[in-house]
Amino acid sequence: MPSNELPPDEIQWRHPLAVQAMGGIHSNTVLFYFAESPFFDRTSNNAVLYNQAMFNPNMNMLVATREAFEGRLKEMSGLEYVVAQEPAEMGPGMGTGVWVIHKQTRRKRDPEDEITVHAAYYIVGENIYMAPTLADILSFRMVTITSALSKAFAAADNANTWSPALGHMYKAAPTTSSTKAQALESKGATPMPESQGNKTATEPKKADQPLNSRLAEHSFMIHTQYGGDYMDENPITGQPGQFHLSSTGRKERLQALALPSLNTTLKSPTTVAPDKKDGKGDKTPKTPTGGISKPKRKKSKAGATPTSS
Repeated sequence: MPSNELPPDEIQWRHPLAVQAMGGIHSNTVLFYFAESPFFDRTSNNAVLYNQAMFNPNMNMLVATREAFEGRLKEMSGLEYVVAQEPAEMGPGMGTGVWVIHKQTRRKRDPEDEITVHAAYYIVGENIYMAPTLADILSFRMVTITSALSKAFAAADNANTWSPALGHMYKAAPTTSSTKAQALESKGATPMPESQGNKTATEPKKADQPLNSRLAEHSFMIHTQYGGDYMDENPITGQPGQFHLSSTGRKERLQALALPSLNTTLKSPTTVAPDKKDGKGDKTPKTPTGGISKPKRKKSKAGATPTSS
């Protein structure tokens, strides 16, 4: 068989004109309709017996009915095609069921013949198919199983998450009920274009989750390796014999924290109200120009001052 041709179990064959010439597919024509297909072997006993009946009028009775034709095949030895299963309803013009035809080799034995089945064929309506072998079915099932397992492993790897508090976890896939509920939501709940900014703001948090997980794993690994070793907060500087403890920067940080509070106190000083006596305070008169005027001196009345002697 050339490489560009399809295998026999992937071929669908039909011949509507032959069906019309035979008067439909029924019990007496099903084997002769199958003989027109490319699945038929021209060297089988069916072809030999049919050719003999065409040229010998005394053998026309063998091709008149399927029972007589198959009865003569059982008396012969070699390759043959027989009907293994037939539809529930039979009769002329009622070929709408499924016919099963076996390709087999008959060897005459006593008391029963030895039969070896090579292939099975299905006739559904006018279409003829070849049944796949058991090896093809098993190989197809194995390929399907391995493909499904490879997809399942990839999906499980993508759903795996790790956190320092909970460890390894798997994200649950959305159920069909939740997706249907989201599809049935009203249009009022759909996000507007202004809310896209909020969506982009939450995306970096999702992107930081794998980074945080890696940092947590790295920190835990360092802790397991150097759990009992700690570094001094004051690094030692200088040469041997003249070591100095460098500053940790605590004072600078305290000063930086104290400066803003000092500035606030300078900008908003507290004012102290003067003491009031008898509910009246000393008020300084203001000049029309906005300046502070000097207090006016009171004139003494005549006779108020004592006269000198």
